[in-house]
Amino acid sequence: MQTAPQPPQPWKSTVAGVLTLVVGGIDILAFFASIIMVIFVSQSIRFADYIEEQIYPMTAGFFLSWMIFAVVFFAVIAVLAILGGISALDRKRWGLALAGSIAAIFGPWWPAGILAVIFTALGRDEFRS
Repeated sequence: MQTAPQPPQPWKSTVAGVLTLVVGGIDILAFFASIIMVIFVSQSIRFADYIEEQIYPMTAGFFLSWMIFAVVFFAVIAVLAILGGISALDRKRWGLALAGSIAAIFGPWWPAGILAVIFTALGRDEFRS
């Protein structure tokens, strides 16, 4: 008894989803590392008054504002990458999967994000809507 041939498995969206989820997880780690750095810098602002301006030209408040920007940035791209990775694995909402893989480019492992964009774009036919 012969069985009917199975249709080929859609592997491009699966690879794209896994890559996007991995980069999204790394972005979450970068988010937590940024939060820890913000805590340390905010605690060092108390001691910034004791350091002369020639030794400490960039104020701690300026650095703290950039670190808060980094925290918000990593939070946004981590959430977008994780939602896009889940969407790619479910093969639903191609636009969200593409947006998540593009957000993965801005993470620490940007080469994996570029591969995720390529596989998401190539696997567009695998998505339902």
